Amino acid sequence: MAGSAAASAFTPLTIGPLRLRNRFIKSATNEGMAKGGMVTKGLAKFHENVAAGGAALTTVAYCATSRDGRTFVDQATLDDAAIADFRVLTDGVHRHGGAAMAQLTHAGAFTFLDKTQLAASRPLSASGGFNKIGVMNNRWLKKAMNKAEMADMAAEFAAAAVRAREAGFDAVELHMGHGYLLSQFVSPFYNRRWDGYGGSIEKRMRFPTEVLGRVLDAVGKDLAVVAKYSMTDGKEGGNTIEDGVAIARALEAGGAHMAVLSNGLNVESITAMFGSSFPKSNRGKPANLAIAIGMWVQSFTEPQNVVFRENYLRDHALRIRAAVKMPLAYLGGVQSLAGVETAMTDGFEAIALGRALVHDPGFVNALQAGTTNQSGCTACNRCVTMMYSPGGTSCVIKSPNEAALNRVAAGALA
Repeated sequence: MAGSAAASAFTPLTIGPLRLRNRFIKSATNEGMAKGGMVTKGLAKFHENVAAGGAALTTVAYCATSRDGRTFVDQATLDDAAIADFRVLTDGVHRHGGAAMAQLTHAGAFTFLDKTQLAASRPLSASGGFNKIGVMNNRWLKKAMNKAEMADMAAEFAAAAVRAREAGFDAVELHMGHGYLLSQFVSPFYNRRWDGYGGSIEKRMRFPTEVLGRVLDAVGKDLAVVAKYSMTDGKEGGNTIEDGVAIARALEAGGAHMAVLSNGLNVESITAMFGSSFPKSNRGKPANLAIAIGMWVQSFTEPQNVVFRENYLRDHALRIRAAVKMPLAYLGGVQSLAGVETAMTDGFEAIALGRALVHDPGFVNALQAGTTNQSGCTACNRCVTMMYSPGGTSCVIKSPNEAALNRVAAGALA
């Protein structure tokens, strides 16, 4: 072990009503294993492997609060029909002493669902008008949510959290970052409202905080309720780190049990999220033409040749750490025991790992055993575009996932 700070990462952590065996969290990374929206054996196996590999908490990415809340068709919905299959997933995680967290998400205007999949004539968002995402799937306009729709949406998040509890999840993560619905209220790129839900960052946080309150009321005594958000929007004209501090303070005041500190937006600033460029040679070729075109256009708007560095979000995260006392999970490029040491010395209660655990789900156990002190992940970001492949998200250095497992429901007989 490199030092006492690194050693503390392997000690238990309490988040709200949940006690974790250590401080390592598998962050949400869209797995692409819920083909057609089904919770599959492949998805269950992926998260069971993470638990077996030593992480205390594994996050199941993008559990839509409703079918209209999906960004892609290959994402699961936390509805009644999915509970039994999600229970198979959480049972598998629990068998290895791990805990499971459902990331509750609604796409809002950031949806690629076509007219046969999206019930609403116009996707909901903080503000109405032209929908730049919809250009790629003939959804040219979005609808500004009124107060009744916001109340219904808060209830939708709470209902999804209740189903998560029924499905055996130990925690829920409210996705308030990266450009999804709650983030569309937070970010000035999307929120142009003039009422009590727009203007200052405090007003832009009003609806996300209302959702947090509803979820806490529904499940907060039984499940850890976590909020993931973008510390900055990663682009001029968007939220700055000062806004990120205000967001953290609002989440703390709202009673969140922990915040996961991410960065950037999917469309405007994906490099700010991943900390390194997406070279054209690394870009996947999704079958969906609209998504492929969107990725091609995005390649011209992103910074080029941004080189990965470990703990690349540290400076922003330290600003948040200094501003609040609530538990925080550091997310952003920890790939070694030295990186763990840095994050723990900085005072973060937990460390969220993404690409390192996609590369090797046993990374945490290997660190603790002393058989490695450095991940083999190269931060090439090709695992991100692998979500469009039949096998779903995987490291290109390793063998792909078994595609056949993504065509069978998790609870189906062998």
